[in-house]
Amino acid sequence: MSKKSFFQRNSLSIVLITLMLICLTAQFFTGWKTENKELAENGEAALSIGEYVQSGHFIQATFENWESEFLQMMLYILLTVSLRQIGSSESKSMEGEEDVDKEPEPHPNAPWPVKKGGFWLAIYQHSLSLAFAILFIISFILHFYGSLKDFNTEQISKNEPVVSAKEYITESRFWFESFQNWQSEFLAVASIVILSIWLREKGSPESKPVDMPHNENP
Repeated sequence: MSKKSFFQRNSLSIVLITLMLICLTAQFFTGWKTENKELAENGEAALSIGEYVQSGHFIQATFENWESEFLQMMLYILLTVSLRQIGSSESKSMEGEEDVDKEPEPHPNAPWPVKKGGFWLAIYQHSLSLAFAILFIISFILHFYGSLKDFNTEQISKNEPVVSAKEYITESRFWFESFQNWQSEFLAVASIVILSIWLREKGSPESKPVDMPHNENP
């Protein structure tokens, strides 16, 4: 490993984070332009970059999507513990115990919670799903805050009364924003689970070996 460069050792995460930042930047500027165009059409003053980054329009659009991604990953991790799909590269084998099912044993190179045991081990062995659950909750709250802020900005521009958070939580608009993203995330996961039964991508850990029978799990 010492002969590998930092990029070689971390290329997957570096490329994915870079792509995310490029898309987030593009989202910001296109969203800023779109919002200012709508404001101009309504005879209102345009927003500066600083004002837009704090606007409900940007906050809602960003965290509405993050929320659904974190929900997808949390549920996928939890569901794959006990549920199976015969022939899918995304599922554990139909029979037998796998390495991920074995009880953790302390050893010199084990993560410190494994060596510590007790409470820390109990948390650590579910830390991945817990992390995604926390990220989902934070994103859900920020999505709600941004959506409420954006809705009330529209209400003010139309000289209509603003609503409270308690009132807005029952609004169909907020839940429409959530469900339209949640359903697409579950569709994406279901697609890779099902398509990986018959289709292959040589060299990808998300695919079965090209010559593996359709009804076998890797």
